[in-house]
Amino acid sequence: MCRSQTDNIRNIGIMAHIDAGKTTTTERILYYSGRVHRLGDVDHGTAAMDWMPQEKERGITIQSAATTYVWNSYQVNVIDTPGHVDFTAEVERSLRVLDGAVAVFCAVGGVEPQSETVWHQADKYNVPRIAFVNKMDRQGADYLRVLDMMRDMLGAKPLSVILPIGSGSSFSGIIDVIGGHAVYFDETSHGSKFTLEDIPDECMEEYSAAREVLWETSAMLEESAMEEFFAGRLSAERVRELIRKGTLEGKIVPVLCGAALKNIGIQQLMNAIVDWLPSPSELPPVSGRLKDGSSVEVRRSADEPFSALVFKVQCDSHLGRLAFMRVYSGRISDGQHVLNNRTGNKDRLTRLVRMHANKRTHLDSVMAGDIAAAGLKDVATGDTLTSLNTPLILESIEFPDPVIQMAIEPMSTSDEKALIDALASLVSEDPSFRVGIDEESGQTLIMGMGELHLEIIASRIQREKGVKVRTGKPQVSYRESISRRAEGRGDLRKSIQGRGHFGHAFIRAEPADSGIEFVNLLKDKEFPDHFTKAIERGVMGSVGAGPLAGYPVDGIRIELLEAELHETDSSETGYAYAGAMALRECLRKGKPVLKEPVMRVDIICPSEYVGEVIGDVNARRGNVLNMEPVGEVQSIKARVPLAELFGYSTALRSLTQGRAGFSMQFNEYARIAENITRGLLEQMGISGFN
Repeated sequence: MCRSQTDNIRNIGIMAHIDAGKTTTTERILYYSGRVHRLGDVDHGTAAMDWMPQEKERGITIQSAATTYVWNSYQVNVIDTPGHVDFTAEVERSLRVLDGAVAVFCAVGGVEPQSETVWHQADKYNVPRIAFVNKMDRQGADYLRVLDMMRDMLGAKPLSVILPIGSGSSFSGIIDVIGGHAVYFDETSHGSKFTLEDIPDECMEEYSAAREVLWETSAMLEESAMEEFFAGRLSAERVRELIRKGTLEGKIVPVLCGAALKNIGIQQLMNAIVDWLPSPSELPPVSGRLKDGSSVEVRRSADEPFSALVFKVQCDSHLGRLAFMRVYSGRISDGQHVLNNRTGNKDRLTRLVRMHANKRTHLDSVMAGDIAAAGLKDVATGDTLTSLNTPLILESIEFPDPVIQMAIEPMSTSDEKALIDALASLVSEDPSFRVGIDEESGQTLIMGMGELHLEIIASRIQREKGVKVRTGKPQVSYRESISRRAEGRGDLRKSIQGRGHFGHAFIRAEPADSGIEFVNLLKDKEFPDHFTKAIERGVMGSVGAGPLAGYPVDGIRIELLEAELHETDSSETGYAYAGAMALRECLRKGKPVLKEPVMRVDIICPSEYVGEVIGDVNARRGNVLNMEPVGEVQSIKARVPLAELFGYSTALRSLTQGRAGFSMQFNEYARIAENITRGLLEQMGISGFN
């Protein structure tokens, strides 16, 4: 592998909805670049990037996998991300450290639920993107419809740089709008060879219209280019430069198309990656903070002190805890010590490697712009690593809370310790996976983002850790809130170990859409700030368990209205206790309610089964949001409570003779009707709800 300077590095992610063809696209990229020497197949479990046994069996990506290839003298670091909503945390942490992304869309499905989610995740981190409309060879493929969906659903500004020649069974090649020629691929060479020919007559009108839009849109990105455009002097090379400028600024999204499985259009995508996605040196400095809380910016240069962010932890059988890191500045050599700014400890890079899925290549050193992995002992996702004399904390990564849980126990009591160790290892790897204890039964609970997520966790415990386990029925992770405004007062006047403690707080709580908001509305502006923070700590420390069934509190605004001082006994302990007491009173008086996770469900089914499918959605307390034809089938979008979706895959297949499919993603926590709440509480053995 050649060593590239920072300007010749591209750090990209491949992202999309499940089954859009991300991994197949990545496999073709690796094949044409010479990184692998045979074409992997997802359906047959031979894809290099899907290396886990569960991925091979199911034909889906579960963990993000990193690799590196070289194309036109550029080093491209790639992360292939999952498309299933249960593993969206893998996408989140990958996008946090990537410089650019390729969004893959299915030419039939278009902008599907998870592709919408990952697009907005990329928006969050200001990641420049190019788009690849895949599966143009599928029946019902509609390139222009996908562009319209990108505009309407994503708020994007797609710009066609490649057009398809035909679609479905008639899809035979692509048109390079900038180059002004048709491209046909040789199937006998698996698409490695292609020829440039004249554009077919039947495509000339579409090509001319696309070229006019491309030239005009590109010209609008720069004032001097507008002059060239109106003078008829805007060259194809200048258009390429302007597309790069517009992509990096987030003003446009270049769109290409092809069929990865048929080996069509991949080399043009590879050219677009190096031509239009940024190098690390082209991006603004990275924001961080020092130990005193002051903010600082880190230049993405090898000449600066070393800094890196750990975005993934994987337990490796040879290296132990393997930390995947993105290097933002400086350089570091194998065997050197680094400072972990979360723990304050120094740690030695025991072995520095570059990953190719689950295979490793040893590295002597890494520098700004690199993505690599190293053996480190006490490290967690989101940790900042720096040189020993330059402590710094980079912006970490936020992950969603679990929405589902189930009980787990070892088949044999002798495996209890092994199960605890296995769960601890998996928690360190997966920030969206949590472990808890049911206080009533004493059972161990595993919590995650969906049924499949927990199923995979249980499978990994048995396969990778060698612990046989039993699991219970999945249970929904509910939330609690209040349905009306309430006020509460908390007081503490007590002597503890000979010292007086005083605290008084009066608060008001009212329902909100989501989250917990604490607002200081004290009229006494001279009330000490550290006592106000103590009240807030007490309040926030009490939101972990609501009054109905002990679920976390969500969707509430808390206002601090009044607080009193004592001449001698005021203490942070007293005010924290008063804040907690006041909140508990508000929760009791605010007519508490249960809230449940509601999923957005996207169903694709044949038209003749639409009535049965909609009737089933309604029976599951769901409601249909939208229905539209997609080729020869119907697309149904609905909102359905997660509690009603257990086993839905089997039920949907039964309703439609196996011809329908669906995907879902978390939408919101919504209040549950009183009669259903009463039934749920009775099932939990809780009475007295009114």
